[in-house]
Amino acid sequence: MVGREGGYVVPADPPNAVGGLMKKGGGSRSWILMENSGKEVVLDVDKYAIMHRVQIHARDLRILDPLLSYPSTILGRERAIVLNLEHIKAIITSEEVLLRDPHDDNVVPVVEDLRRRLRPVNGNQEVNGDGKEMALHNDVDTGEEDDSPFEFRALEVALEAICSYLSARTIELETAVYPALDMLTSKISSRNLDRVRKLKSQMTRLTARVQKVRDELEQLLDDDDDMADLYLSRKLVSASPVSGSGAASWFIASPTIGSKISKASRASIATVRGDENDVEELEMLLEAYFMQIDGTFNKLTTLREYIDNTEDYINIQLDNHRNQLIQLELFLSAGTVCLSIYSLIAGIFGMNIPYTWNSDHGFMFKWVVIVTGILCTVIFVLIISYARQKGLVGS
Repeated sequence: MVGREGGYVVPADPPNAVGGLMKKGGGSRSWILMENSGKEVVLDVDKYAIMHRVQIHARDLRILDPLLSYPSTILGRERAIVLNLEHIKAIITSEEVLLRDPHDDNVVPVVEDLRRRLRPVNGNQEVNGDGKEMALHNDVDTGEEDDSPFEFRALEVALEAICSYLSARTIELETAVYPALDMLTSKISSRNLDRVRKLKSQMTRLTARVQKVRDELEQLLDDDDDMADLYLSRKLVSASPVSGSGAASWFIASPTIGSKISKASRASIATVRGDENDVEELEMLLEAYFMQIDGTFNKLTTLREYIDNTEDYINIQLDNHRNQLIQLELFLSAGTVCLSIYSLIAGIFGMNIPYTWNSDHGFMFKWVVIVTGILCTVIFVLIISYARQKGLVGS
């Protein structure tokens, strides 16, 4: 079946598509293969076919398994770059890109960007000689990228996609967190607290994801040898002027089997023959996206600090309310003591005991009530004054 721009779609179970490397139970997965010539191929092959084509080990391919929780990783191998950045799981060689799960909603924009950025400069002129304006426009769009090897252009697309994706998720989280925190500050309720708790959990997970990507880029920037491993075109030209003769081909009877040397590789031969330890080009590329992902990480750090400050403010408010309750309890306790004294005196005089002055002394009742009330009031005032003096209640 003819695919996009003259490519081919490999069937799900071709008997001889990859030299009989399709094995039973190998775990068939959907891939899209995008060549530097503009061909696109939708593949449904197992891991053994992928390993044979790009010549990587099973442990490297296992990093791209979505069922396994591997952190974000960029690995440089002899003939391929293994890329695992969140939902972007790809294998990049000097001539082609293998992208996993191309029909995923998060991966579709990456596929479209790869089509636009990896399109050959003269692709439109080859298809239609009259489309000079379109070809010229394509040259302007891709002029800067043609100076870089093919693998760096593909790597840049992946880094730009993941940085933009994480930045968008951070902006969405910010728009939800700040109003929720303001609402919680104005009114402390169980509903608002639960909402902030959920948003904080989302922020913690997003921060961990951003930090993994940031740490991987930082680790690459700190090690020149790891960056040198990503120069696939340089290693290809250093090893042999013509490569790919031993690589497996999924394009049966294709006229381009013997001439699969990328234009980017040929264009970069001059720089490849230079200092093999020169990683300045890749270092500038990684630094640009490291600064972008570091800015996203700083946004999340600022957001966490804002949440922590809000929590501190809420705790201060709760402590203030708790102190007010303690003061109220102190007032009630002092009043209870005074009333107990009043009840004690009333109980003493209310006993049915014959006293000599109990007769013809009716006026004593009101004096006992008045004096006892004044005594209890004085005791209450003394207790409160002592508490104020010791700083137990506010002034």
